[in-house]
Amino acid sequence: MHYLLISFSHKNTDIKTREKLAFNSNEKLENFLNKLINYKSINEAIVLSTCNRVEIILSTKEVFNTTEFVITELSYYSKISKDELEGRADIFEDTGAIHHLFSVSSSLDSLVVGETQISGQLKDAFNFSYERKYCSQKLSRAMHYAFKCAASVRNSTDISKNPVSVASSAVAKAKDVLGGELGGYTGLVVGAGEMSQLTAKHLINSGCNVIFINRDLKKAQEIANELGSLVSVEPISKLKELINRYRLLFSATGAPHTVIYQDMVEEKSFKRHWFDIAVPMDIDDINGFDIDIYKVDDLQDIVNKNLALREEQARLAYSIVGRFSAEFFKWLQTLAVDPIIKELREQAKNSSQESLNKAIKKGYIDESQREAVTKILHSSFNKFLHSPTIKLKNISEEPIADSIVEAVKFIFDIDAEYKMLDSYKCEYAKGEKEN
Repeated sequence: MHYLLISFSHKNTDIKTREKLAFNSNEKLENFLNKLINYKSINEAIVLSTCNRVEIILSTKEVFNTTEFVITELSYYSKISKDELEGRADIFEDTGAIHHLFSVSSSLDSLVVGETQISGQLKDAFNFSYERKYCSQKLSRAMHYAFKCAASVRNSTDISKNPVSVASSAVAKAKDVLGGELGGYTGLVVGAGEMSQLTAKHLINSGCNVIFINRDLKKAQEIANELGSLVSVEPISKLKELINRYRLLFSATGAPHTVIYQDMVEEKSFKRHWFDIAVPMDIDDINGFDIDIYKVDDLQDIVNKNLALREEQARLAYSIVGRFSAEFFKWLQTLAVDPIIKELREQAKNSSQESLNKAIKKGYIDESQREAVTKILHSSFNKFLHSPTIKLKNISEEPIADSIVEAVKFIFDIDAEYKMLDSYKCEYAKGEKEN
């Protein structure tokens, strides 16, 4: 079994290409996962799709042909040539795949290093695959260790203190272009998803009024009620009127197409600043008006400042990722069922042999009976261990096996140096999520 990770991110892929690769509906994502799982070499699959990256995370029997298959299927899906995708993709195998996964979960590979949103997105991607049986034990182990690594990075470094996300970067850019303050301004926020809510929170913290524009007015109003008196709600039918009334616009819908077009825009006497933080993009190419349009990739200058401030913390964080990557593979070696069964049999054999030697020494059994008694003892402990052996082998590929194996190791004092039950607490260890 191999871990394989195929990565398209802001590091190797421009926003136009990422738009085509993005899975912007559960139906498209599930269809793609079905294709992956039905391929002969792929055991398990998870797809992480965000505005800044698409990560294909796999457990596979074989790497080369699997990579070819995934790139080909992505080419069919995105309508991007296979040659271009092969040229852009970062491909990681085994230790490299785990190190990259842990780096992503710890937000070290993010557009804004230290942002906390990626960990939640990765958990959502994992849960989506797990609940639909696209992934099981192999990727569950890697994902839970990734979350543990991310928690250690957050707790051991300052890399996520005053976190900077794409949403907060957009608001910071707005403050910069408007002279440092947003008090008294009104910001339009199109959409009511997680990115829109984050944007609204940053605007409110800067003293800016917020108008939510969304198709689902009930959902938008519920969010507005939670965020407070600076937030109001307008229907999507007023979008054209509102974008021509206010300076600031932040758009982050989940629409598969643009929602703001050239013919919606009117000439105004004031300069407007629009932030398109959606993938696919929400705002069409607008020409002939005094409007600055910032896309996700245009926030790179803020990102660079953030990177400079966090460089020392990032080095510390990468050392943690490296340590967790090494520990993960060391820990995997302790989970094999066959060595556990062998050790149990060895312990039973040694114990029976020790008792037999004592019995002969004390005269309870004659030396001439050693061979016959040995056969009886051997048959006895084989019979005793038969059921546990079968059960261990039967559950060896299930997520629950990890906890059971660790418990057996603890009870029988097997490989005591590497007991890790307390440090590996899988929320699916009993076959169901914790609430």
